Amino acid sequence: MNVLLGLGKYLFALPMAVFGVLHFMNAEGMAGMVPFGGTIMVYLVGVALIAFAVSVFLGKMDKLAAVLLAVMLLLFVVFIHLKSAMAGDMTGFLKDLGLAGGALM
Repeated sequence: MNVLLGLGKYLFALPMAVFGVLHFMNAEGMAGMVPFGGTIMVYLVGVALIAFAVSVFLGKMDKLAAVLLAVMLLLFVVFIHLKSAMAGDMTGFLKDLGLAGGALM
């Protein structure tokens, strides 16, 4: 059972690495969602997502990386998704809130 549960962190980190790569592949398209900083912030988030995944796969500072990822995702909830959630579109809000909770687990 512990082996199966141990896979969870890798199954969580793998999509984060993919999301990080996608931030580099579509930075111009994502820049419109960023309230400040534009393209450079998209690249920074991409680096952060990839750094989290690398940290988990190497097993070095992975708990700190998970807490920092959760903080970043909660900032997204407040600064990016809250406005649309108040207007009725809860998708991004709930996605990032759930991912932040997963990172803290």
